[in-house]
Amino acid sequence: MVTLTINGQVIQVPEGTTILEAARQGEIHIPHLCYLKGLNEIAACRVCCVEVEGERAMVTACNTPVLEGMVVHTNSPRARRVRRTNVELILSQHDCKCATCVRSGNCRLQAVANDLGILDLPYEAQLPQGLRSKWTTTFPLYHDYNKCIKCMRCVQVCEKVQSLGVWELTGTGGRAIIDVSNNRVIKDADCALCGQCVTHCPTGGLRERDDTRRAFDALADPDRITVVQVAPAVRAAWGEYFGMEREEATMERMAAALRRLGFNYVFDTNFTADLTIMEEGNEFLQRLKAGDLAKYPMFTSCCPGWVRFLKSQYPELVGQLSTAKSPQQMFGSVTKSWFAQKLGVAPEKIFCVSIMPCVAKKAESELPTMATEAGPDVDLVLTTRELVRMLRSDKLKPAELPEEPLDDPMGIHTGAGVIFGATGGVMEAALRTAAFVLTGENPDPDAFSAVRTGPGLREATYEVAGVPVRCAVVSGLGNARELIERILAGKAQYDFVEVMACPGGCVGGGGQPQSLEDEELYGVRGERLYQLDQAAKLRFSHENPAVQALYSEFMGSPLGHKSEELLHTDHFAWSMPNESPDQAETGVYACR
Repeated sequence: MVTLTINGQVIQVPEGTTILEAARQGEIHIPHLCYLKGLNEIAACRVCCVEVEGERAMVTACNTPVLEGMVVHTNSPRARRVRRTNVELILSQHDCKCATCVRSGNCRLQAVANDLGILDLPYEAQLPQGLRSKWTTTFPLYHDYNKCIKCMRCVQVCEKVQSLGVWELTGTGGRAIIDVSNNRVIKDADCALCGQCVTHCPTGGLRERDDTRRAFDALADPDRITVVQVAPAVRAAWGEYFGMEREEATMERMAAALRRLGFNYVFDTNFTADLTIMEEGNEFLQRLKAGDLAKYPMFTSCCPGWVRFLKSQYPELVGQLSTAKSPQQMFGSVTKSWFAQKLGVAPEKIFCVSIMPCVAKKAESELPTMATEAGPDVDLVLTTRELVRMLRSDKLKPAELPEEPLDDPMGIHTGAGVIFGATGGVMEAALRTAAFVLTGENPDPDAFSAVRTGPGLREATYEVAGVPVRCAVVSGLGNARELIERILAGKAQYDFVEVMACPGGCVGGGGQPQSLEDEELYGVRGERLYQLDQAAKLRFSHENPAVQALYSEFMGSPLGHKSEELLHTDHFAWSMPNESPDQAETGVYACR
């Protein structure tokens, strides 16, 4: 152990601990912008500079290890002066129009500048010129060069965590910028749209395409029937901005808020999560019995970020994806068929909105395979952050609203649908129903809980009705790449693999609220979903009465003709930038 003094407080920490981490242990806050533990400890912003007695130069706290007897001052006059100068230099290359920035009020740079009392800038502004025109405003991800502070967080997260390398630092000195690697346009890059670069950006340099105006326009149109669905992961995070406890930020309270925004019908994507299990679970059993999984496993297809990744990085495995649409798209399809029929209206009259924890869902809803003659199955996708902005715009205070039930019939769900939002949840829900299909009896709902928690890549083998099922659960695209490389090399063999692009699953999605702290919240958010599952009266997707009614009244049976038409898709019918049209249509690729 090493003993040191920070701001007069004696602290003991293990050898090798940085000054920043030692200060945290003593509950002493050292401002910083670029630091991400284990990922980005390069002191690029120089905001964490502190004064160490005996040292001539200032020291960066984020990457300087403590020494025995070290005496540190984090807020001495010299430390304040240097920190202020460094922040002023950053602001000289930053678009400081906070009133028109999506991160205003939730921006780390803004908070640091305010804390330092910076009211004017002594340095001439030097904003990048001529770069805004490079960026398409139609792509779901938007990069504002004038708000980027070159902290390198997006570069490191994309490369080290997600194993993609979409971003890179180009140029030197004051001309340096963060841009799409290899001088590409973002829509032509291999971006999976996981949005992890957005959630880890400390400013408004990266954000999702804002679609709130389109949502407000639809809500104001008297000729539209507005239907909204809410993904399971959203309920675990939407209350964070409002300071609500997770137990307080219920789906029923959100339903009240959505109705006050003007939505005609409020439903739950959990309904079609249950429906997805009926289709995907039966598809898995069908492939398993047919021997189609002898070489490669069936992969889940719920996560569009993962689907984009597979199509761009391992197109030869696209045929192993489940053909089941994601719950979001199944919901849109059912809404504009079964529900429209129940209402007695034309599908074109319904405007279907999704509230998702995800940026990739925006692109998924715009695929040509996710539409009919009546238009797109899902008309508009909003992230959790966009929902929060809409609530703020209408001055709604969710904590003061009463709880209201969701609408029927697509507001009914099971605990199996809820856990779709956490890593391992799709696998567990599918195995619960697969066991029932094979045996005619429900298993213990917690029999497959081994896939819930643990590292980003987890393996388990379950015996279901005497049949061994080799499973793997992976979250984060870096872990997904590691898994696929092992499969292709013959070092691992599975029957069923669940993949989610974001660490921790959808609860850690790229559209979720951003924290000013460095904490990753997907763990506590996922825990909340499993709590809801434990408390649910129904915990098996096949027991959802609304899903049963859908099949009996309209759909027929899982994997039937109607189901194939409305609930399944062809992953080869659209292409990523690096796929040729012939490859996308035929599914023929050179094997590795």
